Amino acid sequence: MSESNHRAEVEIVVSFNDCDPMGVVWHGHYFRFFEAAREALLRSVNYSYHEMAASGYVWPVVDTRVKYRQPLRCEERIRVSATIVEYENRLRIDYHIHNAAGQLTTKAHTIQVAVDQATQEMCFVSPAILFERLGVQP
Repeated sequence: MSESNHRAEVEIVVSFNDCDPMGVVWHGHYFRFFEAAREALLRSVNYSYHEMAASGYVWPVVDTRVKYRQPLRCEERIRVSATIVEYENRLRIDYHIHNAAGQLTTKAHTIQVAVDQATQEMCFVSPAILFERLGVQP
């Protein structure tokens, strides 16, 4: 596993439409929070989704895991962090959500793989552009 120091954090206020009739965030909406942090992380290394496509690769999410520790509620202010923890053969990003009190409420990760747009073939090694953007040697 190749760890990196690349991390980003976003602050989000939970909206009414994220909540179920019991007033807690519906489990499927957490992925929007992870996406917001992932986009901030990728922009921080100059490899946004637009830049990915321009480089000739798409990076679909192929696996995910979420551990819900405490519920989030309407109008709650949360911090969502995203950290790249693997990048050599796949892109694994870990997520942590903390509530306003600083308590860890949710842990998750996603795994993405590079797919060459021209051939539609999955890459078994991350393309050089990712290493370049992360500032590491392949």
